Order: sequence, then structure tokens, then C-alpha cells
Amino acid sequence: MNPLFELGLDFLILLGEACVFFALCWLIAKKIDNWSIVDVAWSYGFALVGLQMLAIHFWVFPLGGQGVLMAVATVLWSLRLGTHLAGRVLGHLDQEDGRYLKMRAEHGARMPAQMAYFYFIQALVLAILCLPLLSSNPTGATGPAQTIHWVGLGVVGLALLIETIADAQLAAFKKDPANKGKVCERGLWAWSRHPNYFGEWLVWVGFLLMSYNSTYRGVPGLLCIGVMYYFLTRVTGIPLTEQQLLTSKGPAYADYQARVPAFWPRPPRR
Repeated sequence: MNPLFELGLDFLILLGEACVFFALCWLIAKKIDNWSIVDVAWSYGFALVGLQMLAIHFWVFPLGGQGVLMAVATVLWSLRLGTHLAGRVLGHLDQEDGRYLKMRAEHGARMPAQMAYFYFIQALVLAILCLPLLSSNPTGATGPAQTIHWVGLGVVGLALLIETIADAQLAAFKKDPANKGKVCERGLWAWSRHPNYFGEWLVWVGFLLMSYNSTYRGVPGLLCIGVMYYFLTRVTGIPLTEQQLLTSKGPAYADYQARVPAFWPRPPRR
């Protein structure tokens, strides 16, 4: 079978599975009247894909060391992020994320239809971001490509560390009642206004490097880091989050915006 046709077929199958998964999540969200669960579903969705790839490796045909490592890395990243968000969302189902409250105010009675479209976009993005995993080379990497593969795995590990530290620092800051209404500028949050989003994007830079030895020389990975960067910085990530923070923190957050970069880390100015 032509490799490009095979990748396209795998993508369509995965997209179909993702659409079914998010349709079920949409039904649950509508039933409980809380659309925030899409964040948890999106995060855990990657673990389902990674576990499916591992099941294929063990029971259908071998993926090779490269494919297995990418699948394991995907599962670990997904479980970490999903568990972090699940604690925040599922533990407070009586409260909806401010981003979705704003959408309710904008769309009113059309909110379920609007969220059906929104959930489909999440399914589409998930399928696109899994392209490096789908295109990993079952023969594995050798020579210089093997070195690039291991560097990519190291980048994924660094990205996970950045996300974990950033989330822990923010959680510790919020836990202190004395910080109510204040802006967290501790640790990584003094380097970037969204170090967690930067870490999330860096995961796909690692996957790009890990998939360099594939038939497509990492082209799917290049597409993915572009898609991830666009959504994090222009669509559902930073813009919606900062609108909410400007409303809740006011001038303090505007001052923070003026001093600290939104995405790319930079040493704090003295």
C-alpha cells in the first residue's frame, strides 16, 4: 500500500474514533450542563490513542522501538495533563470554566449547537496532532537519525518537567489565601505568562524529532507544532485565558502582561 494513502486512511479512522468519543462527551456535558469537561476529554483522548497503538504493537503487528516509545510518551503526557485537569474540573462540576461561561453569554440558546461544532474541532485537532505517532517508522532509527530520536525523547521529558513544575507552582500560589486577587510571578511564571502552554507545545517539538526517521522526515510533526502553536496562542489557549484573567485580576494582570512575555520564556527583568 502507498505510504501516504496508508497514513491518510489511518488518519480518517482515528478521526472517526475521535468524533465518536467527543460526541459521547458532548452528550454527557449537555446532560450535566457543564461544557468544561471537554478539556479533560481532550487531554485523556491522547492516552486512548497511545494505548491503542500499544495494543496494535502487542497483538497485531510490531511498531518497533521508535513507535513504542512515542506511544508510551504520549500516554504519560496525556495522563499527567488529564489528571491535573480532572482534579480541577470534575471535582467542581457545579462550577463552569470562565471561558465557557463567556461563550454561554454570547450564544445563549444556541450554546449546545455551538459546542457540538467546538467539540468536533477538538476531535479534528486531536487526530491531526497524532499524525507523528501514526507515521512513526516501524523499523526504528539508526545512525544520526537515532541520535535525533533520543534528543526528541529528551525534549518530551523536559516539556513534561516544565508543565509539572509550572502547574505545581501555580497551585501552591493559589492555595495561599494571602495571594487572593494577586498574579503569580513565581518561578517559571516570572519567565512566561503561560509556561504550561509552552511546555505543552514543546512536547510536540519532541515528537517532531522522534518522528524524523519516518517516511515523511518529520513533516507531520512540523504540521503539528504549527497547529499546536496556533491554537495555544491565537484560539483556545492564551486569548481566552487572558480575557478571563484581565477581568478577574484587573490592572495587576495588565502590568504583568507589560513585563512578562506571553509564551516564549525570557529571564525576568531586574
